[in-house]
Amino acid sequence: MALPVRPRTIVAGLAAGSIGAGLLVSRMSRGVDADANAPKPVFGRGPAFVSLPLESSEQVNHDTKRLRFSLPNSTDVSGLTLTSAVLTMSWPQGRWFPVARPYTPISEINENGALELLVKKYPDGKQSTHLHSMKPGDKLLFAAAIRGHQWVPNSVPNVTLIAGGAGITPIFQLAQGILQNPEDKTSVTIVYGVNTNDDCHLTKEMQRFENEFKDRFKIVYTVSQPDEKTTLRKGRVTKELLEEVVPLPKDGETKVFVCGPPAMESSLVGSRKEKGILEQLGYRKDQIHTF
Repeated sequence: MALPVRPRTIVAGLAAGSIGAGLLVSRMSRGVDADANAPKPVFGRGPAFVSLPLESSEQVNHDTKRLRFSLPNSTDVSGLTLTSAVLTMSWPQGRWFPVARPYTPISEINENGALELLVKKYPDGKQSTHLHSMKPGDKLLFAAAIRGHQWVPNSVPNVTLIAGGAGITPIFQLAQGILQNPEDKTSVTIVYGVNTNDDCHLTKEMQRFENEFKDRFKIVYTVSQPDEKTTLRKGRVTKELLEEVVPLPKDGETKVFVCGPPAMESSLVGSRKEKGILEQLGYRKDQIHTF
């Protein structure tokens, strides 16, 4: 799903200033490709500007699709680091200028040959509408990687990941990367707040994590407008909920990552003038990270 508002400055700069240079670099790099079958990263620190064909499109609920793109070669890997996004660009019908939006992949960062996105369609979302209209075989331009917080394995014994709605994608990417790394022993707790039961995404993957990493992984769902027969918690992500279900700073060194709607992030992270819920619970500012 698309990242929150903060990266748009980065997006605008990349889109406006790097197109020509990126296309040139991309073409030159393809000309010196010595071994097309050797595993190689598609995204690095510079522009990528690679068009990837849509391999499959799956409708997962009323407004969200799971889109799987093929990398140039079946042995290629994304080359992304944890908490990285990819900048996508398109020219929707009738527009002179490109639309650029960042999305966080949900596929494993070392998966060969493919890249998966989970994309929520917004009523006025030009890029999300375009992506939802794509058919297998259509191509999408991926301009560059956008690096986020660089996760250091075993830097803390446990980490709390809080997601709201569409903010689950970077949260899931980080959890998946930690758990799939045999060298990383960090315990992971996810708190996932959604509007309705139908908005709970990646539940099969979360269940697999619970089965495989019983002593290291826990997920807590909370639904603000639940179904009548729901077995999930009811309500929003509150101070009381966090006090009950997550490891708090008083129990030792930890970190917390947050990604969700602006109102949710504001209540959790706070502002310069007012402490948010996380600081009230004892987290230091350097322990709190947003995407």
